[in-house]
Amino acid sequence: MRSLWRTVDRDTVRVSVLICLSVAIVGASYGVTAGSAGFSLWQLLALAVLVLGASSEFLFIGIIAAGGGAVAAVIAGLLINSRNFAYGLAAGSFLGEARHTDSGWRRGSGWRKLVGAHLVNDESVAVAMAQESVERKRAAFWFCGIGIAVSWPIGALLGGLLGRVVRDPGALGLDAAFPVVILALVLPALKEKVTLLAAVIGAAVAVATSPFLPSGTAPLVALLSIAVTIPFREKVR
Repeated sequence: MRSLWRTVDRDTVRVSVLICLSVAIVGASYGVTAGSAGFSLWQLLALAVLVLGASSEFLFIGIIAAGGGAVAAVIAGLLINSRNFAYGLAAGSFLGEARHTDSGWRRGSGWRKLVGAHLVNDESVAVAMAQESVERKRAAFWFCGIGIAVSWPIGALLGGLLGRVVRDPGALGLDAAFPVVILALVLPALKEKVTLLAAVIGAAVAVATSPFLPSGTAPLVALLSIAVTIPFREKVR
């Protein structure tokens, strides 16, 4: 694994650190919310470690807090997290690739694939897919994924402790931190006209479809904007 860390460049480290910081902040918001909903510290921390999915965890505690059953909350959380299936397919393109060792070519071991599957999420896969080579994709995925797996529970724990003092999580404004950080990360890429066009179309599609689609799926539909801008990218080339 040591050779993987050496392939992570400074830009990837910077982006991953910013993502992890924002994840920790949102995790704190989750911890405050879960604490105010009646979850104990060990319960919200167990969810943070085992589920590792912000949207599904927020939905789960929201349903429980509203008086819903545990089964319904679990099913709803699974439906939200089902979007990770697509991210898993993308991650499989580099996690399952053969790699050269002193004893020849070997594929990723089973335990690494299991751990990797747990680390699959929007951010870790996005950071990985931005790399050029398979080796860099793999290294970036592990670096960002492990960072998120550590920062999310830490943020949740701090939020749970903070929730004992602050009962209204909305008063902290923590829910706005993650979108702001993501916007700061993508702003440099918006200097390219085609990328800006894709972003504008995607945002319009997400806003227009969000009232009619299940929670969390509108951004996935917005990815269709990439297909719309393909002809423009071909002209640029």
